Amino acid sequence: MKIHSLMISDPITITEKASISEAIELMKINSIRHLPVVSEKNLLAGLVTLADLKQGLIPSMVAGVTLSDLIIKNPITVDPDDDLEIAAQLIYKHKIGGMPVEKNGKLVGIITGTDILRAFIEMMGMLTASSRIDVVTGKKPGAFKKALQIINDNGGDIINVGMTAQPANKRTYYFRLSVCQTDIIKKALEKEGFEVLDAMD
Repeated sequence: MKIHSLMISDPITITEKASISEAIELMKINSIRHLPVVSEKNLLAGLVTLADLKQGLIPSMVAGVTLSDLIIKNPITVDPDDDLEIAAQLIYKHKIGGMPVEKNGKLVGIITGTDILRAFIEMMGMLTASSRIDVVTGKKPGAFKKALQIINDNGGDIINVGMTAQPANKRTYYFRLSVCQTDIIKKALEKEGFEVLDAMD
């Protein structure tokens, strides 16, 4: 999935000439926490966050701190044609809530951790009625294929599969299934030597 398919296009922006209180009000009215700062030609000049603005509000009243003083001048950015996982890795690595999306220096969108979480939830089918069974496959050749076959043979219609990044001998697969009774599948898997960590109808 590419970032352009998930980003917020034409995001709300502000210029460096605005005041801190104007920026806070703009964020409050639009229920946002990240505000790209742009020039007149929509070139990305930086980013301000609600947390930074709130911290700067009182000093701005007594010490002349301006919006320009609070701008993150060279924010982490992504390209709209980057893969979504790049944005997810950057947000996780740098512990940020979101970042501007730019193309040739121009702001074209913004993507947040909430957008990425929404995509993950949709991909995993968590918002639709479903069942789930978590299986440790071990490192035997063909174990994953065998588990798939057992699930299918016992009425499991697989929607998607997730996997942990554990060592091969403890590798766990999370099978999300169309709504079904998982007891039958669980017993069939255990009969063939698989460890079933959890099963949810």
